[in-house]
Amino acid sequence: MSETTEPNVKQAVPFLMITNMEASLRFYVEGLGFTITNKWIDEGRLRWCWLQLEGAALMLQEYRPDHIPTTKRGEGVSICFQCKDALALYRTFLSRGLAPREPFVGNAMWVTIITDPDGYKLDFESPTDVPEETLYSALHS
Repeated sequence: MSETTEPNVKQAVPFLMITNMEASLRFYVEGLGFTITNKWIDEGRLRWCWLQLEGAALMLQEYRPDHIPTTKRGEGVSICFQCKDALALYRTFLSRGLAPREPFVGNAMWVTIITDPDGYKLDFESPTDVPEETLYSALHS
């Protein structure tokens, strides 16, 4: 008899250290559409929060002013969100005043890239059969 067990590891949630909680919340909540589902208030200030966008989650925590690193934040980090329709998100982001890069096809996926206020690169991707390296504008010109 084989025993079925429930998975122990359930989810990986990126934890991003940020420099300005207000700017990040404008970007993630007002711009991208995330919802704050949990938070930590320290000395009257929101210092950490869990953000949810449908089936995806992120955690943000603000550096204390005396602990902000001098090196460039976000460099080399990409968070890839697997979506049903990345192009719809691209149009939504534009309508909210954000500046995502023009979508392109890479690895059989439409890729919509946007960078957060701390330099973290967010890739919203959805499957497609459009040829590799096709630009969104090539289909809409």
